[in-house]
Amino acid sequence: MSMASQVLVVEDDDKIAAPLVRTLEREGYEVRRLAEGTPALAALAETRVDLLLLDLGLPDVDGLDVCRRAREQGYLGGIIILTARDGELDRVVGLDVGADDYLAKPFGLAELLARARALLRRSGGAASETAAAPAPSQSADAPATDGLRVDVQARRIWVGDTELAATTKEFDVLAMLDASRGAVVSREQLISGVWDENWYGSTKMLDTTMGRVRQKLEEADAPVRITTVRGVGFRLEDAPDA
Repeated sequence: MSMASQVLVVEDDDKIAAPLVRTLEREGYEVRRLAEGTPALAALAETRVDLLLLDLGLPDVDGLDVCRRAREQGYLGGIIILTARDGELDRVVGLDVGADDYLAKPFGLAELLARARALLRRSGGAASETAAAPAPSQSADAPATDGLRVDVQARRIWVGDTELAATTKEFDVLAMLDASRGAVVSREQLISGVWDENWYGSTKMLDTTMGRVRQKLEEADAPVRITTVRGVGFRLEDAPDA
């Protein structure tokens, strides 16, 4: 019997949090609810959390800061932002600092459950520990190659003998590009494959995720580059001097 996915709900409004927690528990998730960002960061560092549902308007710290700091301290699980803020800028900034998805309040519980299932399905529902910082790690299991390797079965990314930490969406984007290395993968293919074929949200989600993938590859000195093909999509190719 598989272990239930662990969901952390960070929401200070009882009228929103209570029905959300009840609905998630009815679906079989193990749910913990907190009302502030600081204890949420501590919980992410100390316990297994597969999915974080994060309100932006928290009483002690802005939810965007919680999202950013969670990623900085190494949390790789899914993050869905719950926001009452109308501006697209807030949602885009949320994606920039590491969120995988967002829902504007008021939202339907059925839609939230669908987004949560999709995110957990792609990550395999595996526990996401934050015991280590997101810095690259060395391992005896690293493949014997100096290039980039994306291990889809193990959901691991290697540059030489260094393993790269990546969120669920970052991994999926890079895996799709790597599967067609040298060829163009359209924006539509990426959005359909990584998010959902019925996704109607902003396509900026793809751009912000792609930006984070590029940054991680550059910081690891990966001998590849992601080229934007204007009006079409993206191409992963070996760097000219690789």
